[in-house]
Amino acid sequence: MLDISGSLARQALLVAAVCLVADLGMLFLRVPMWHWQTWVVAAALALTDVGLAARTSLSGVVAVAHAVLRVAGPLLLASVCTVGEIGMAGLLISAYRAGAWLRTAPAVVALVALLVGVLGNDLLDDKGRESDWRLLAISGLVNGLLPWLVGRHTTARGAHIAELEQRAERQRRDEQAAVRRAVAEERGAIARDLHDVISHHVSAIGVHAGAARLSLATVPAGPPHASLTAVETSSRSAMTDLRRLLGVLHGDAEEGVRRQPGLDNVDDLLDGVRAAGLAVTMSIAGPRRELPPSLDVALYRIVQEALTNALRHGGGAAEVSLTYQPDRLRLTVANTLPTPAPRGVARERGPRRGMAGMRKRVGLFGGDLSYGPDPDGSRWVVEAAFPLPGNDDRPTGTEGTP
Repeated sequence: MLDISGSLARQALLVAAVCLVADLGMLFLRVPMWHWQTWVVAAALALTDVGLAARTSLSGVVAVAHAVLRVAGPLLLASVCTVGEIGMAGLLISAYRAGAWLRTAPAVVALVALLVGVLGNDLLDDKGRESDWRLLAISGLVNGLLPWLVGRHTTARGAHIAELEQRAERQRRDEQAAVRRAVAEERGAIARDLHDVISHHVSAIGVHAGAARLSLATVPAGPPHASLTAVETSSRSAMTDLRRLLGVLHGDAEEGVRRQPGLDNVDDLLDGVRAAGLAVTMSIAGPRRELPPSLDVALYRIVQEALTNALRHGGGAAEVSLTYQPDRLRLTVANTLPTPAPRGVARERGPRRGMAGMRKRVGLFGGDLSYGPDPDGSRWVVEAAFPLPGNDDRPTGTEGTP
């Protein structure tokens, strides 16, 4: 960001320097330099012009000093030569500063002093004595009142613009707050609809599956029991995920993310797909790392999607492997393919929507995703690689989950 105060100070110094050069130059061109009176007036003129670079609270003092010098200068130089205007540049700028920076009462006092100085200088001038009162009034208006009014107008305009900007900023914040409230209300409505419709039906599925399984207590264990158990497990998992999503829709985003399933919940996921008939194994290699919660959730969802596709379109077996490397984390899910492949399923492309969701999740973390059949065409392989920060490994050895 620019240093506004420093820029204003440099600009004030530049204005004071220009006024000093102009006023002293005009003085030395019109008055002989070998008289001591000339140097006294020059010193006083330099002092008042340098005061234009002082802090704004001294604008009234500087304006009064220019008004006094406007009269005292010609009186001091009367014995040397007749001189009319002295310090015109500094006088105009001091009038502007007094109007722009001072409050009403001190600004009016400074204006009166300036008008007196201008009129006094005109009366001391030979041409001024011969002028009528109308010329004197015009001189006071041009040299005193006009720059003072310009200063007042500039300050008022700046304050008005600042007020408009503040009003626009407040309006923008109010509109954003209104949009957030509308979004929150809409999310709440969606959450209520999900709760009333989906959760009711999912709960009913779990209840009926449990009742059907209990009614088969006298039947030997077999596929019906396993299928009903899988339905119960899946419905419970769906209800758990639904409650998390409802929490996010209700505005509890951080808590919803914190309670999302991660790698610690993969064992439950594997048990569910095993109960549904997919023989799956998992292995973890390399030094374990502490993962960001969002990445932990993304890994779980990718495993979930890949195993769901394997359950629907695969050949009945799958392998999940997680490899921790110094700077990357690799997740591989490979499942066997039936021979021939199910009709309508293209081995080369796989389920489009599920793979698109995986690619988006991986892309959020700057990772890479590849999927497709292996070289011999017997397995479908999904591989995701995520970059990881280094120097925070926590070696725990290698473990496997049968």
